[in-house]
Amino acid sequence: MKAKSFLIGLTTGLVSGAVVVLFSAPQSGAQLRQYIASNTTGAKSKLQDVQAEIGNVKQSIGTLKSEAQNSIPSIINELKDNFTAFKTEIEPESEKLKQEIENLQNSIKEIEKIIPQSKNIAQ
Repeated sequence: MKAKSFLIGLTTGLVSGAVVVLFSAPQSGAQLRQYIASNTTGAKSKLQDVQAEIGNVKQSIGTLKSEAQNSIPSIINELKDNFTAFKTEIEPESEKLKQEIENLQNSIKEIEKIIPQSKNIAQ
C-alpha cells in the first residue's frame, strides 16, 4: 500500500510539474529546441576556441622553458666573466684608495700629536 501511494504521488507531481512548465514557458517547444541547439553550437565553438588557446599557452610555456634552459647558463657565465673583469679593472684603483686612506690616517695621527703640543706652547 505504501509503494502504491508513493508511485501515485510521484506520478501526479511529475505530470503537474510538466503541465506547469509547458504553460509557463515563454517559448514554444520548437523555439526552445532551436534556442538550445543554437546555444549548444555556440558553446561548442567557444569550447574549441578555449582549447586552441590552451594549446597556444602550452606551446608558449614549452618555448619559454626551453629558452630559459638554454639561456640561463650562458647568462650566468657571462655575469661571472663580467664580475671577474670588473674586479680586475677596479683592483688598481682599490689599491690607490687604500694607500690614500692610510696616508690620511697617518696625517690625522700627526695632527693629533701636534695639537696637544701647540696647546702647551700657548699656555
